[in-house]
Order: sequence, then C-alpha cells, then structure tokens
Amino acid sequence: MTSLDKPTQDAGQSPPDGGREAGQVHDSRTVTEAALFEAFGGIRGMVETVLPGLIFVTIFTINKDLHFSAIAALAVSVIMLVVRLLRKDTVKHAFSGVFGVAFGVVFAMFTGNAKDFYLPGMLYTLGLALAYIITTLAGVPLIGLMLGPVFKENLSWRTRNPGRKKAYAKSSWAWGLILLAKCAILFPLYWWADTTQLGWVLVILKIPPFLLAVWLTWVFLAKAPPPIDVFAEMEAAEKAEEAEKAARAGQVAEADETAAGRHRRGA
Repeated sequence: MTSLDKPTQDAGQSPPDGGREAGQVHDSRTVTEAALFEAFGGIRGMVETVLPGLIFVTIFTINKDLHFSAIAALAVSVIMLVVRLLRKDTVKHAFSGVFGVAFGVVFAMFTGNAKDFYLPGMLYTLGLALAYIITTLAGVPLIGLMLGPVFKENLSWRTRNPGRKKAYAKSSWAWGLILLAKCAILFPLYWWADTTQLGWVLVILKIPPFLLAVWLTWVFLAKAPPPIDVFAEMEAAEKAEEAEKAARAGQVAEADETAAGRHRRGA
C-alpha cells in the first residue's frame, strides 16, 4: 500500500495540451464548489443558522418576553432537525444548530439577561476565529483539516501538494480575520447596545461574512492544484498487490506442476 506522504510521479507535470488543462481547471472548480456546498450546508444550512436567532429577536422585539422568545427559537431548531430526520438528510448542521440554540436558551434563562442568548454563539465565533489563525501559524490550517476528507485527500496536502497547502492557509487566514472583524462589531454591542439592537445586528451579520469567507475559499482552492485522491491510490495499490499475489501464486503452481512432471518422468 502506498504511503500518503510519498510523492507522486506526475504531481508537477503539466497537461500535454490546453484543452486538457481547461478541462482539469473546470473539473477542479466543480469539485471545489460541490465540496464547499457539502461542508458548509448550502442554502438550507444558512437558513437553519439564521432562522432561530431571527425568531428570537423578532418575538423579543414585540413583547420583550425572554422565556417565550427563547422557547420559540429552540422549538424552531428542533422542528428543522425533525424535518431532516424524516427526510433522511444530513443532520450534522441541524444538530449543531439545536445544540447552540439550547445552550443560548439555558444561559439566558440562568442569568435572566436576554442578551446572554447570543453570548455562547459569540464566544464560539471568537474561538473559531482564533483556531483558524493559530492552526495556520502552526502549519496545519484548520480549513484543510475540515475539507481534506471531503476532497478525499485527507492530509496529503501537507507534504505532497504544497500548492493546496498554501491555498488552505490563505483560506484559513480569510476565515479567521473575517470572524475576528465580526467579533469586533458584536462584543462592543453586547456591552453597550440593548438586546434588540444586538439581535438584529447579529441576524444581519450571519450571512454576508459567511458568504465572503466561502467565496474567498472557493477562489483560493479553484486556483490551487487538484487534490490527490488518496483513497483511489490505496485502492489501486491494493489491486496491484492482489494481482502480484495472484501472479506469484500462478508461478508457484506452475513450478510445482513442472516438478511433478519431472518426478513422473523419472519414475
């Protein structure tokens, strides 16, 4: 079986003609779009991210009832999770949404401060921003750890594909800095604004920064070398190993048959 860190012979070779190169670029961009769509949940994932907070701030703006607003937001999250389960869709985004909303509901009800409904999510955003930056400085960009399995390249980009490693580093920097900028807006509002002001700004800032980060990730990865499919390599290596074993077994059987023939002639 081949090592994931063993350089491939054609890693640096150029396509023989412009048509093939254009096809490879198109395929790379298509694969990148599909992988990002899968990794970040697509349009439905964005809706599931925004809707609970929108429900909370809308109801709280109308009646200033913390408990009713929080329970309504949690109920919407649970309903979206149940819908995914009934349709047998991927539930990882819905589960994370329910967990985040539930944490915010418990925290807000415990403190009695409606703004604390948003605090766990804000702290998570800050921690995620730092994780993107720290992992990039450490040479293991977080976005690469997240997308490597989606592209079926695992960690091969670290040692075998420097162009993709550079693209992952740029993408992680983009995510980290965008999320830090978002935190720079939200945390002062948490201290100085009222709940409705903070809530509406949070709703507004849910999608645009996310789309910007995803778009920059697509730009960086679309220009990077294609991923190395380590699963295909392992399957090819296993087939080659099986073929080699079969060939050896055939040679051994042929040698045994020849020896038996000689033995019969000698007898």
